[in-house]
Amino acid sequence: MVHDASPTARALLALELIQDGPGITADRLADRLGVSARAARRYVGILREAGVPVESVRGPYGGYRVGRGLRVPPLMFTTPEALGLVMAVLERHRDAAGTAENPVESALGKIIRVLPEPVAEPAQAVRRVSAPVPDSGATSPSPETTALLVQSCAAGRRLRLGYRSGPGAERTMEVDPWAVVVRRSRWYLLCWSHPKNARRVLRVDRVATVDVLGETCAPPAGLDPVRTLEEHLSEGWKYEVEVVIDAPVAEVAQWLPRSLGRLEEADPDRTRLVATTDEPDWYAEQLMAVRAAFRIVGPPELREAARVLGERFLRAGTLPPEGDHEG
Repeated sequence: MVHDASPTARALLALELIQDGPGITADRLADRLGVSARAARRYVGILREAGVPVESVRGPYGGYRVGRGLRVPPLMFTTPEALGLVMAVLERHRDAAGTAENPVESALGKIIRVLPEPVAEPAQAVRRVSAPVPDSGATSPSPETTALLVQSCAAGRRLRLGYRSGPGAERTMEVDPWAVVVRRSRWYLLCWSHPKNARRVLRVDRVATVDVLGETCAPPAGLDPVRTLEEHLSEGWKYEVEVVIDAPVAEVAQWLPRSLGRLEEADPDRTRLVATTDEPDWYAEQLMAVRAAFRIVGPPELREAARVLGERFLRAGTLPPEGDHEG
């Protein structure tokens, strides 16, 4: 018997009893809940109003059961709650965007499958456009804001955003939202900016306000959100990079991520890497993944960073003079 429980709590307990005992009668359900049969039927009605497919079958073998082939857990998520759960899993378990054999992936898939479609679709949309590279310094955005952006992308609705470009600096802009993308645990909105009349990538954690407007919009045909984001992030920085690599484009593409720059065919056996960066030291370290001879055309800051890095490795690979060994 359940004492002092709210109608919602009793309805959820009724769902659990129906799941565990398909065919349970109203009288038996009432007895287990400690209420009248009329009250038990009312709790079943609450479940049905919430979208849970509870069926009733007449006859000596009849009773209540959850819709055929479907076992719905007693979990009712709002869209922000569901998306917040998906965001937390993607940020802390990057392999959750991987194969179905992964247990985290499997669990996440089960949760999304039992959610109502209006709740599940935004969560699934974000799950599809996550790039599995973690960043412990990333800031998680508001699930409510993220949910609204994802839903606006799916519905093709123009937005007016309040956007924080820096401490104490907020501006208003109208954008056509294309996709919300996760990369290195950072959340980005890929969109078309009307003030700039150009493609833009905005940090979701910097979106302060979202107003959905009446105008409709659509992303470019064939848009690959993750690839477009990574290409965009390699553009617009301080130093212009050009590196010539003695290997075909297809081979170089296996060594370097798209976010490192654009690959162009110099000739059938050579590739030109074109990009920009604010961090020559970091960029030089990324070039260590190249498994062929290459030449840094520019900038001078990158050549110097590569020289310093190379000397450090040369020293690391040189045996110390006799007698300098420890131990």
